[in-house]
Amino acid sequence: MSHEHSHNHAHAHNDLKGRNLLISIVLNIVITASQIIGGLVSGSLALLSDALHNFSDVLSLIVSYVANKLSKKQASIDRTFGYKRAEILAAFINASTLIIVAILLIIEAIKRFQHPEEIKTGLVIWLSLIAIIANGASVLLLKKDSESNMNMRSAYLHLLTDMLASVAVLIGGLLMKYYQIFWVDSALTLAIAIYLIYMGYDLLKSSTKVLMLFTPDHVPIQKIVNEISAFDAIKNVHHVHVWQLNEDEVHLEAHIDFQEDITLSQFDEVLHNIEDLVLIRYHINHVNIQPEFRKSDDKHIIVQD
Repeated sequence: MSHEHSHNHAHAHNDLKGRNLLISIVLNIVITASQIIGGLVSGSLALLSDALHNFSDVLSLIVSYVANKLSKKQASIDRTFGYKRAEILAAFINASTLIIVAILLIIEAIKRFQHPEEIKTGLVIWLSLIAIIANGASVLLLKKDSESNMNMRSAYLHLLTDMLASVAVLIGGLLMKYYQIFWVDSALTLAIAIYLIYMGYDLLKSSTKVLMLFTPDHVPIQKIVNEISAFDAIKNVHHVHVWQLNEDEVHLEAHIDFQEDITLSQFDEVLHNIEDLVLIRYHINHVNIQPEFRKSDDKHIIVQD
């Protein structure tokens, strides 16, 4: 049984995601270029560090944009799943870079604690304000999609932490300008970096589970097996595998041993009931069943292939 999807709506939504990503890329390129120039002119290491952070975000946004485009490509004989996993791979790469950038920021923050430098704060304050506004706009553009798409969530987190880093630079610039408290910039950078690792780790763990074909957290295999086995025609359910292909597709495959040597039409009726059961209760939308009758094989629930 096949389940219908609204392809036109999906394509329109993907186009919107791609447009929002492209706008965010342009905004971040402008921010990065401004901060590099401003950091060199003002002598602000904090501004240059934020520029490096923004540059890593430009790269991550480009990865997300390319993945979004690839995910819309049709399947082919050589690529039977198409590029449906491109966005998951992008999420994994972006989560990894989040953690790497955070570690670099921690190292830099420790160095600044030891050797605080006096800088020209006026340029730092104005450029950090511009970065906050631009990154804030990008965050708003991606917020909705970040709630349901791992790739967009990785891009959203990059931009959110960028905005927070710019807030830290602004606060640091104000405190340095009016109170000569130069260590506060390092303290704020350290706090943001720890938050970055916390958020990045969660996304890295989620994307790794999908790439490794782990059973999705919301799918209780034993319970599903028990419910399918409760059908009168079914004797045993075994060789079960459940995995998540991407954000929209969860697959189930299993071998089912039948009580009797049923006809193909009878099997189709059972299959229809199984598909409805797992779709409604567990959001599994792709089912592949191998029917068996008195076949001599291992009847354990899950088998390591």
